[in-house]
This record gives sequence, structure tokens and C-alpha cells, in this order.
Amino acid sequence: MIAVQDVEKRFTLHTQGGAVLQVMAGASLSVAPGECVALIGASGAGKSTLMRMIWGNYRTDGGTIRVGSVAVSGAEPREIIALRRATLGYVSQFLRVVPRVPTLEVVAEPLLALGIDEAEARERAAEILTRVNIPERLWSLSPTTFSGGEQQRVNIARGFVHHWPALLLDEPTASLDGGNRAVVLSLIAEAKARGAAILGIFHDEAARAQVCDREVDVTSFAVAP
Repeated sequence: MIAVQDVEKRFTLHTQGGAVLQVMAGASLSVAPGECVALIGASGAGKSTLMRMIWGNYRTDGGTIRVGSVAVSGAEPREIIALRRATLGYVSQFLRVVPRVPTLEVVAEPLLALGIDEAEARERAAEILTRVNIPERLWSLSPTTFSGGEQQRVNIARGFVHHWPALLLDEPTASLDGGNRAVVLSLIAEAKARGAAILGIFHDEAARAQVCDREVDVTSFAVAP
């Protein structure tokens, strides 16, 4: 479902006279339906860079990335948008939403983008918000007013409200207490059981051991300075 083959990445440092810094070469991995793969490696090894290339935020400078039938490397923006709408979900560490939009609408938005009836979308959003322990009294408020842990749980709710065939998870249990961490791990296990291909960054070793089938060390893809 997710296939990365011989991917390279370079950054041009425009504030440093246009110097080119190659940070990754030969990156290759695959994630099958129903599998959860963890990206591991020291800070700065390229875990987030690789995730952003799969998501389509960073272009690749060599090699290929495919998610389902879509060649992300070289895809047109409209193809990336369509991929994110129906096939590829992403749970970030950071909440990025339009201010003043109520939490219930933030979580329901991916379903509405798919053309799902508003009443059903709101019902499903309410169910997942309840699941991640966001009190109903907060649903009418913007999540930008929430604590860090609450914002992360809104990210989780938005990322799991639709059954995306592929999921990218960036530290999904960060900022969570034990009870909410268990909820997130159960959501990941359920996604695997229904056939989602999941690629994630998990610094939480116990969480990684519980839900991940194998690990890929990105250090082997890093280019020495």
C-alpha cells in the first residue's frame, strides 16, 4: 500500500549562498495492508523528512514513492489532494486548524470533503471525540483554546474519523496520559485489523512494541555531512 524505492532528498540553503545539502539517499521501505511499521533512528536522521515526502509536502529528488495506485513523487497537486481526501490520512504532532471553527466541525470536515451527509459526519465525529475523551461541553469551542493533550486527541479523532486505507502517524501518543494512550493504541490496532497500512514515528518504545509489526531504521538512509 505504501512503497518507497531508492528515494533521495536534497535541500537548497538559499540563505547560505545556494549551498545544496543532501540528507537522504537510497531510502526504501514498504508497508502492506494490515501492517504497522515504525520509523526509528536518532533525532535528525530523517524520519520526519521521509514522512513529509510520502505525504507530498516535500518533493523527492530521486527514486519513487507510491501510495496505492498514486505515484506521489511527481504527482500533480490535484492528485495529492485527492489522495489525502480518500486514501492517505495523517496524524501530526501539531494541531493546524482555522481559528474559531468548532471542534466538532474540525473532526467532521474530512467526512464532509468525501461527500458524506452532514448529519452522519457530525454523528461519527461525536463518536470518535467521545472515544478520545473530549467532553461534549468542548465540542462547540475551537480546539486552539485547548491544552496540548486535548489538541493531540483532536488530531487523533480527526485522523481516525475516516477509515483511510493508509495512515501516517507522527508521535501519536505524545502528550497523552496512560488512559488516553491506551485509547490511541486500541484505535491503531483496530485500523490494522480492518486492513490499513500504517507508517509511524513512535519514540514511545512500549507503544511501538504493542502495535508495530517491524521497524525501519532511517539512519541507514542518511547522508553523512
